[in-house]
Parts: sequence; structure tokens; C-alpha cells
Amino acid sequence: MATCATMNGNEETMSKIAILTDSSCDIPQELAEKYGIDIMGFHILLDDVDYVERESCTNIEFYDKMRAAKGIPSTAAITPIQFCEQYCKYVDEGYTDVIHVPINKSGSSTYNNAVMAQGMLREERPEHHLKIHLIDPHTYSMVFGWYLCEMARKLRNGAEIPMVIHEFEDKMNRMEVILGPYSLKQMKKSGRISAAAAVMGELMGIRPIITLIDGKTKVEGKVRGDDKVVPAMIELCKKRAGDVEDFDYMIGHTNIPQAAELEKACKKAFGKDPLITFTLGGVVSANTGPDTLALSLIHISEPTRRTPISYAVFCLKKKKQRIKLVATHK
Repeated sequence: MATCATMNGNEETMSKIAILTDSSCDIPQELAEKYGIDIMGFHILLDDVDYVERESCTNIEFYDKMRAAKGIPSTAAITPIQFCEQYCKYVDEGYTDVIHVPINKSGSSTYNNAVMAQGMLREERPEHHLKIHLIDPHTYSMVFGWYLCEMARKLRNGAEIPMVIHEFEDKMNRMEVILGPYSLKQMKKSGRISAAAAVMGELMGIRPIITLIDGKTKVEGKVRGDDKVVPAMIELCKKRAGDVEDFDYMIGHTNIPQAAELEKACKKAFGKDPLITFTLGGVVSANTGPDTLALSLIHISEPTRRTPISYAVFCLKKKKQRIKLVATHK
């Protein structure tokens, strides 16, 4: 939660702002508490047992359950009713704004359920004045979770909502993720690789190197042998970065020994530490598998996704125009 002063005409008003996301963000609990970020957990079904992410077990415990399971996990979207209940709570507690960043829209019905919840809120609280800023991150995990934390920090320091949303969206437009899965069962189920590729991979030790850009996956190459995965990820990262030398990166993993190898190789190749090294959450690892590395490349030179001007940027530009107009008449 953030409280900040904003100008409404010539009057200064106080805004009470909530930041809401779901457990696909993979934000460590200590950071969520530090920045007052509300996280709603996904339900994950594995061998007929229903787990609530961040409540039923830790990430590491869930990896072990996946490795020992007979079946593969399935996830359920957060429902409109759940979102409406959360929105009602914000209204009742006097919030003026909520910045809501759910899981990537193309990978789940959760975003559309949030849209439906806004209509339900108008029925539940007809007189409400809560402004809901719903944003599609176009990606998963700490790749957007990190910048939610940045958003919360800036809001606490007095930044305005349109500005932090614009900065967040700009970062999301420049994200790429490189995945190195060592087990392919979950990847086959989620459709990220074909059944034939999964079978051949398991039989011959062939590992795909996969990019995730704008919520979409693509097999960029294949290597034979587990020892080839990390070098291939590094080389692809260099290739994707092009001439950009000063870029940031993050490392995600499922608590496997190769995570330390990847971090060491990245430090040597890029000459700097990662922004953060984190464990992939349940809803993410349910799709990537329990034995996966993720290397996130941040702020490459050209946007990976080009979009029309957002409402946040429109508001920001209109405000600057008003300020300029007032200044010329003083």
C-alpha cells in the first residue's frame, strides 16, 4: 500500500493505492511484505490433491512433489468472484486506486476474470470510486514481479500512477526469457514442445533452448547433453542482446545444481551480478517442469513488443500539456 498526495485542480488530495498481483509473480514473501504488495494464490491440482500456491507448501517442496507424482499438475484461474471480493475489500478500506497486474493474459483466463470482476464490483458497491488500473505484463514470474516492487517503491516516494505504469509497461516491452528445461513432461503437456520432441529428448538427452517473448514460447535450438544447456543459454543471451553491453538480467531456477553453474557463467560472461536469483513458483514450474533454469534478459535496445499508446501514457501527456498551458498564462 502507498499513500501519496496528488493535485486535483488547485487542491491537493491524498491517494491510497494498493498493488495487487497473483502468485505467478514469484515475488519473495519478504519483498511482498516490504512493499505492501497483495498476492492472490493460484490453485494447483496434482495427483488429486489441491494445493494453494504460497500457502500449502514451499516452492522447493512443490518441486519434490512434482518429481514424485504419477501425473502432472494442472492450474485453475483465479475467479471473478475472488477478484470482486478483493476489490470490495479495497473499497471498504478507503482505497482510491488499485494497480492490478495478473498473470500474462495470453496464458490464462485470469486477466479476463479480473475484467469481469470490475462489472461485478459495480453491482456490489454501486457508489464506489475505486480506480482499477488493470495491466497485462505479457510475461511471467519475477520478470514482472521485480518491477512491481520498483513500482511500489516509487509510489511510496511520491511518484504518480501514470508515470509508474508507463515505466512498468516500457520494461515489459523489453523483456526476454530464455528457458533451459532438463525434464520435458510438463513442457509437453503445456504445448511448449511437441510430444515427439519430448520423447526424443528423454531418450537421447536432447534439451531444447526456449525463448519466452510477449507471452509466447519458441524453441530456438537444441543441445545434446545436460552439460550443454548453460553454455547454450549464455550464447543465446549474447546473441539476443546484440550490441547492448549494459543490460540487466535475472536468474530463476527450481533448486537444481545447475543454477549455481548458470549464475557463475553469467557473472563471467556479463561482468555483473544478476538483479536477483530466485526460485520459480508453483504455477510457473507446473508448466516448465521441476528441473528448469530461466535466464531473463532485461531492457534490450529495441522493444520486443510494440503496442499503441497506453491509457497511462495518455493521461501523463495530457497532464503535462495542462501544466505547460497553466505556466504560459502565469
